[in-house]
Amino acid sequence: MLENFWFNVEYGVNHVLDINGYDHVLFLMVLTVPYLFKDWKRVLLLVSTFTLGHTLSLVLAAYGAVRINGQVVEFLIPITILIVALFNVFTAGKGAQNEKVGVLFLSTLFFGLIHGLGFAREFHIFSGDSNNKFLLLLEFALGIEIAQIIIVFVVLFLGYIGQTIFRFSKRDWVMVISAIVVGLVIPMIMDSDFLS
Repeated sequence: MLENFWFNVEYGVNHVLDINGYDHVLFLMVLTVPYLFKDWKRVLLLVSTFTLGHTLSLVLAAYGAVRINGQVVEFLIPITILIVALFNVFTAGKGAQNEKVGVLFLSTLFFGLIHGLGFAREFHIFSGDSNNKFLLLLEFALGIEIAQIIIVFVVLFLGYIGQTIFRFSKRDWVMVISAIVVGLVIPMIMDSDFLS
């Protein structure tokens, strides 16, 4: 029982940290980069909102409530990353991340739904004929959350080093990281099967 639990949690961790599926990492980078360690509560809430959206779409897909074209989802995932990265570029240094929670959290929840749909097919195969898909899903979601917290910590730590030791201004740090992500995500969009 405990062995299954750890296997499912580890599966969730590996899903996020998979070097071939780095879209998840890129999304978390652009979501986190505008913040500092002192903003950890807000960041944790944002990341948990993303996990909630991700898990919700997996629940809907696991129980056959939604079916969506895989090519559309694979196209939309890098689009969500591009939107957040461009938002960062245009609002860097303007304190937009400290504005009312509403829009940021709703968009993060929506993007979580899209990212979850991207993994729905694989999760469906992984869960197979399991009698308790919901428990499996919760264990998997816990793994995702653990991996996301690791990534967020690394991004915040690098931001701290960049802004204290290397004296980047917060604005420059956000601009540079977000611009790098834009550069990485545009080829993902262009290579999408949806556009071919």
